[in-house]
Amino acid sequence: MSRIAQARTAAAQLTGLATDGAQAIGGHVIEVDLACGGTVVAKRHDEPSAVLAEVASLEWLAEPDGPPVPQVRGHDHEWLIMDQVEPGRSSAPAAEDLGRRLAALHATGAPTFGAAPPGGPVDAWIGLAPMRNDTGEDWPAWFAEHRIAPYVRSAVDAGSLEADDAAVLDEVCAKLDSLAGQRESPSRLHGDLWNGNVLWAADGRAWLIDPAAHGGHRESDLAMLALFGCAHLDRVLAAYDEAVPLADGWRERVPLHQLFPLLVHTVLFGGGYARSAVAAARAALRVA
Repeated sequence: MSRIAQARTAAAQLTGLATDGAQAIGGHVIEVDLACGGTVVAKRHDEPSAVLAEVASLEWLAEPDGPPVPQVRGHDHEWLIMDQVEPGRSSAPAAEDLGRRLAALHATGAPTFGAAPPGGPVDAWIGLAPMRNDTGEDWPAWFAEHRIAPYVRSAVDAGSLEADDAAVLDEVCAKLDSLAGQRESPSRLHGDLWNGNVLWAADGRAWLIDPAAHGGHRESDLAMLALFGCAHLDRVLAAYDEAVPLADGWRERVPLHQLFPLLVHTVLFGGGYARSAVAAARAALRVA
């Protein structure tokens, strides 16, 4: 059975609705047309825990005042079926709305740093990379132990990161307490907030997709949003800061918070991401 046929079967079984066609929109993601009208998105995961992690993430992020996320229609160990969001264009008003809503989402908080969404697995995923949601009460120690060190080890073992470069990242871990800025309570993070996971929709809003939600530092989401560029980012950040002011020095800490996604990319893709991670680490150390 073709992947498209599998998606139609899964959508019908998990929603209880007949389907009328389907089309792949990239990778393991397929849009399925419903016979009664409307469209759902069928997303296939190779790992059952990845399905559970994304379902739990979407449900945890679905806060009334936060950015909108697709509604889950059904899932099993392999397929996730959710509402389709009609794409539109970015705009300054939508960006400002995103900033305010992201601030509201973060403010809903999390029990601890590293906390998985309720019902979500400890062994979760960020994209195609494993992400373990071990918890901690102190952000610098938690970030060093669970968001930097494991990926440095994996990158070194894979030959993507040289030992001398790994030493720079180890130095960041050793100095994180002084690099972290003022202490903040855990925020409810999207967790994988690069610009590709911001969907500018036809309804004039910015929707969030493909989360790797967990408890973390709110500056991490904002730093990742800046990593690969985001439309109207200055409007997003200004609206966020107006709604819930950011701590002094947050701009200088952007490279520090970008270390996690850069190391994930180093593990997955190697190449220039290792150089970018080391450059970010050196930039973070210069702030000390």
